[in-house]
Amino acid sequence: MADVLAEGYNVFDTSKSPSGTVKYLSSPADVISLIQSGKLQEHILLVRGGTTTFLAPALSMGAIGVITMSGAPESHLGILSREFQTPCVMTAHLTSSDSRYVVGATDEAHFVEIAQGLDGKRVRLDCTDDEVGRIVADD
Repeated sequence: MADVLAEGYNVFDTSKSPSGTVKYLSSPADVISLIQSGKLQEHILLVRGGTTTFLAPALSMGAIGVITMSGAPESHLGILSREFQTPCVMTAHLTSSDSRYVVGATDEAHFVEIAQGLDGKRVRLDCTDDEVGRIVADD
């Protein structure tokens, strides 16, 4: 069985299980660059939070999967993910770490750790559980 690298909230149940290389997008310019590269559908998109509105163009252009480091399924990005039927795992945490997102109490090191732990890795999203979404190594 493949290693579960991270877990978080599953935004909606789906049998879709997209695979791709995690791409951390920290700014609108990163999103535009990825869209212009023509390689959007090769990547699972990693963003900081559920209010990351600049990801909307990528969803409308066929993003295959999204991971957030904070936010809830009821957030802007959660709603858009459901609308576009894009598998999404929110408030992901690395299974190898004790660090967890806590509203108003999480320092920058938490986000850096997740970005460094996932960016560039080949993964598959497992969103079949009612509550827990999993980011699985896809070697």
